[in-house]
Amino acid sequence: MPQYFGKLPTTNQPWTTVSNIKAVTSDNNIINFDCGDSRLTISVLAPNLLRVRFAPTGEFMPRRSWAVTLDDAEWATTPFTVQENEATVEIETAQIRVCIQREKCRIVCFDKANRPFAQDAEMGIGWRMGAVAGWKEIVADEHFYGFGERTGFLDKLSEVKTNWTTDALDYDALTDEMYQAIPFFMALRPELGYGIFFNTTFWSQFDIGAEQPGIWKMETRGGELDYYIIYGPEPAKILETYTQLTGRMPLPPKWALGYHQCRWSYESETVVRELAQEFRQRRIPCDVIHLDIDYMRGFRVFTWSPQRFSNPAKLISDLAQDGFKTVTIIDPGVKYEPEGNYHVFDQGLENDYFVRKPDGELFHGYVWPDKAVFPDFLRPDVSNWWADLHKSLTDVGVAGIWNDMNEPAINDRPFGDDGEKIWFPLDAPQGGDEGAGKEEENQSKIDVTHTEVHNLYGLMMAKACYEGLERHRGSERSFVLTRSGYAGVQRWSSVWMGDNQSLWEHLEMSLPMLCNMGLSGVGFVGCDIGGFAGNATAELFARWMQVGMLYPLMRGHSAMSTARHEPWVFGDRVENICREYINLRYQLLPYIYSLFWEAATTGAPILRPLLYHFPNDLKTYSLYDQVLLGASLMAAPIYRPGVEHRAVYLPAGTWYDWWSGDRYEGPIHILAHAPLERMPLYVRGGAIVPMQPVKQYVDQAPLDEIRLRIWPGNNEYQLFEDDGQTNEYQDKKFSLSTISVFAESNQTVVEIGARVGEWTPPLREVIVELVGVGEQRFQDDGKRHSLQF
Repeated sequence: MPQYFGKLPTTNQPWTTVSNIKAVTSDNNIINFDCGDSRLTISVLAPNLLRVRFAPTGEFMPRRSWAVTLDDAEWATTPFTVQENEATVEIETAQIRVCIQREKCRIVCFDKANRPFAQDAEMGIGWRMGAVAGWKEIVADEHFYGFGERTGFLDKLSEVKTNWTTDALDYDALTDEMYQAIPFFMALRPELGYGIFFNTTFWSQFDIGAEQPGIWKMETRGGELDYYIIYGPEPAKILETYTQLTGRMPLPPKWALGYHQCRWSYESETVVRELAQEFRQRRIPCDVIHLDIDYMRGFRVFTWSPQRFSNPAKLISDLAQDGFKTVTIIDPGVKYEPEGNYHVFDQGLENDYFVRKPDGELFHGYVWPDKAVFPDFLRPDVSNWWADLHKSLTDVGVAGIWNDMNEPAINDRPFGDDGEKIWFPLDAPQGGDEGAGKEEENQSKIDVTHTEVHNLYGLMMAKACYEGLERHRGSERSFVLTRSGYAGVQRWSSVWMGDNQSLWEHLEMSLPMLCNMGLSGVGFVGCDIGGFAGNATAELFARWMQVGMLYPLMRGHSAMSTARHEPWVFGDRVENICREYINLRYQLLPYIYSLFWEAATTGAPILRPLLYHFPNDLKTYSLYDQVLLGASLMAAPIYRPGVEHRAVYLPAGTWYDWWSGDRYEGPIHILAHAPLERMPLYVRGGAIVPMQPVKQYVDQAPLDEIRLRIWPGNNEYQLFEDDGQTNEYQDKKFSLSTISVFAESNQTVVEIGARVGEWTPPLREVIVELVGVGEQRFQDDGKRHSLQF
């Protein structure tokens, strides 16, 4: 009882529910439902995509294009029918049927087999002061995935998930609010799946059967209910449509797929040079070195320490000659320094670029440079100014930017004091000018308060950064990394999971975290290998490096107060393990790069839970500790100390052990042997895995040899290649090769189609290896080749 814990009892306001439908009208692809004072609309955007909006007052908010890339009117025309009768209104497309009950305006969708989904519960839609919510039924065997950046296991059934960007320092399996806020999920059951994108930037929350078993609820503190229903039935189709709605990642530079090394901090250029030398002398591949906050002059963004980094252009040039790209961190907090001759502060103050309180007073908080002020990235003029500030970094050769502390993470007192976390006043005005992008004709600008755009701060900072690098690095692709973001962040940046810890639990948790990010449209993701806070043991670091080889973003990172976490600090045995798995990563780069192309063109995740490819196998629904890298490679990592065996589930089909070649017929559980040197790794029958020789960095030498490792079976695969550096791939300067494997009589046939596209790879030999059978070779002339084994 509340009084036992010193809490005063509370009574929530009752919810007001929707009145009956009084009239139905249509306007092109939008069906309007008049419910008295309130109004509901359903927009038919695609055969599998609907937008549902409900305004308690009958007035809808103006369009915001921060996350959604296409306005309702910009979708291709979709044929549909509307049929009215006494009790219901039915909308039908080629894929789904939607039934709206006239009484209480409840919605239920059906697939073509007449199975219901996204069905309103008894409550349906309701509102009260400061909140609007919707309730829907959870069907038997239905499970829930995505939700952006989330700790814990893969399936979020019976959990509450809040969407509010927060500096989630010291997060654990029970943490709710995280650095990213992505209000999207998919619900999956055998033969049927659907996605929900909750189109609100205000504080919002999903309750997936925690408060009421059998009911899921979405609630927002915005003024209306606005959500998209995406019918699958499979995860791949849900994600393809969701990323058509919120955008897809651009193809990153190929070097960004290599190994990244980072620490808070490599405190001087002497230390950085020593680090680079160690990698090359030890023959451990590495492409990227990150510089944390200590490269700056007193934590002032867009500056260099004159003592510790006295000649950044020379340092970055020397690193580049040795094959290293340099990535520098940038935070949003600008040191408050009147008369300090600090150009970023002076320009921002002169042009009124910083966030102010409602009374006009400049807002300040405390971050690394102590007292700091913060740009309003919701304003296009501020965003452009911030984008151009990156020129000082790109001019000296910086190839990528790492955006941190952008939830925003702010204290009310200087760091080091016992302060409280704060953010901007919720009534602080933001935005203005031309707002977020495409607006309705009658709206010339967006003026909002922080209540509406808190979740967008990191997203808009990443967007400004992306646009700045695009502007100032010419045709060269750049790398952007952000800690905070919102739906659609994949358009502007890669994402890492923030300040994790050197704990076995965090190694284990990294797999479902990254898989749920992939199922939320964000494919280029990673966790700090070895853990950021705390000291990894040698065994933990070895196991983490094996798992990290699978991360789309493979970065080692550690905190100032910890022991060093480079691959060689744990002794020869662990160094050899790290070298072997980083080598394997580099050998697999042609395969991984093609996965990035697939993500950029279809929205498919790069790292995938098994349910992605086996959505009708209930055994995969809670399987969080096995992952697929693309469709062909499946890993079952070790994530506990002292463990050398583990159970592995192989779904239906033929599977091969990557290391031994042993063959298995699924579905089957096996016991895998995994001494410290081995991460269990399996390949699907018919897999086609292109590989290259080991390089110390991506562009070390032209690719004069490519090996196609193929396992018996039936499959078709597309190998994507381009120069890996420029944006010319957008103008058809790429190569696409279709490779097929199939059985014919007593032979296995491998067919390599003629190259498509306007990019020609360097002269090279193609080695076609049918694993366990033999190999054949030919000079790559771009023409069709058919090989029999």
